[in-house]
Amino acid sequence: MPNYWMLVCFTENFLVTRERGFTMQGFSANQRRKVRLMQHGDRLLYYLSDAQAFPATATGVSGYREDHTPVWVGRNPREDYPLRVDIRPEVVLKEGQWVDARQLGPSLEYVRKWPPEQWPLAFLEELHLLSQRDFYLLEEETRKISAKAGANPVGPPGARPPPSR
Repeated sequence: MPNYWMLVCFTENFLVTRERGFTMQGFSANQRRKVRLMQHGDRLLYYLSDAQAFPATATGVSGYREDHTPVWVGRNPREDYPLRVDIRPEVVLKEGQWVDARQLGPSLEYVRKWPPEQWPLAFLEELHLLSQRDFYLLEEETRKISAKAGANPVGPPGARPPPSR
């Protein structure tokens, strides 16, 4: 059974990952405990904190490794996002199509412990474990937008959410 992760990052670093073809994702060194739990088949949802949007999902295709080759830009000049996981894209929306987090964020199970008007506080850290329900709710929204735009989701057609209960 895969884990469902949400990576909180800035648009600038998301675009670096996109330009590299969604083949690898880096995480900061202070996320080591969580990244060690990542396995082949885990799912990854991107949340852009500066845009308050969900632009893409991916699937992990490796465990983590450490590599200090500069790829992403950290707010701290010493941060090089050394914890790396190989990924493959599933659904990637074009800029301007990204899912508006202000519309769906407050409805997530994950944010229920915060007052509704303060739901963005749930996303202050870099990496979060989500419920399968939250992940698929957001991924299905990205698939709908992708289909309306006339694009096919990048991922395999079998990567659909389980039926609702």
